[in-house]
Formats: sequence, C-alpha cells, structure tokens
Amino acid sequence: MPRKLGMTTTQRKAVLRNQASNLLWYGRIETTLCRAKELKPYVEKIITLAINSYDDVIETTVTTTDKKGKEVTTKVLKDGGKKLAARRKIMSLTYDIQEQRKTEVAKNADGEVKVVRETMADFKKRTAGVKHPLVEKVFNVIAPAYAESGRKGGYTRIYQLGMRKGDAADVAIIELV
Repeated sequence: MPRKLGMTTTQRKAVLRNQASNLLWYGRIETTLCRAKELKPYVEKIITLAINSYDDVIETTVTTTDKKGKEVTTKVLKDGGKKLAARRKIMSLTYDIQEQRKTEVAKNADGEVKVVRETMADFKKRTAGVKHPLVEKVFNVIAPAYAESGRKGGYTRIYQLGMRKGDAADVAIIELV
C-alpha cells in the first residue's frame, strides 16, 4: 500500500516527479527515508520502461534537393512506436531538467585555482537539437548501461544516514546502482 507522506495526492505526485527527475539526472539524492522508499519503485518502473524500448529505432532515408538542384540523400533515425510511447510516458512521469553550462576547475603552473566556464556558443552547439535532456539521458545513457549489465531489476540503492538534527526525521541517500 503506498504511503501518503502527509500530503495531498497532487502534492505527493509532484514531489515524486521532482525527486525522480533529480535522481535520474544527478544519480543520487538525499531525502527522508519514507520518501526514498516511495521513490524507489517509481524510478525503477521508469528505468524498466526505458530498457524495454530503448533500441526500437527506425532508420529512414530522406531525399531532398539543395539550392543548386542536386539531390541529397540523408539517413534519419526515428523512434519506433514502442519507444515513442515510452518516451511520452517518461515525459509525463518526470519534470524536464534543463542542461547547465559546464564549469571546470583548473590549476595553473603557479598553483592558482581557476574556474573555467563553458562559453555560450559552445553550450548552444553541444545542446543543439536536444529538447528534453533528461529523457535523452535516460534513453542514451542509463537504459543501455543497465541493459548491457544484464540487471533484471534493483536499479536503485538506499543508504540510511540516521536522524536529521532539526526534526529527527530519518534521512537516507537513494542512488542509481
């Protein structure tokens, strides 16, 4: 029987959606133990859905004419019916997380620490054509990794950390295995 977590249905669904999105994006989050136990089957169903349909791709060739009148043939990869339905289902179960510009910490020869931030032009080039980065990560990174490992479930792990100081709630870390 699902826990109510002391919230209304819409609040509970919003919290699970938000935490599932963050768990899939960052790989691990810290939350209360009850929320982690509720989140585990929610995220595992999302990952199972992606694993069962990540390789359903249809390759088509498209012929177009350019400005000079030449015919140009390009290969286009499209999602099959099963993958498209799974993609839409995952989009309904998670929030869309926007990708951030990369920052790197580098040391000079003098030993100075310098923070180098990705330029906006490089960021736009890297993220061009990606409308839903979280869904792309689930299908292109997470699902193939678990499919290759041969795992049939148990994609997440919960570590109990003890009690929180302010309200004595049990705190746990939930992470992708």
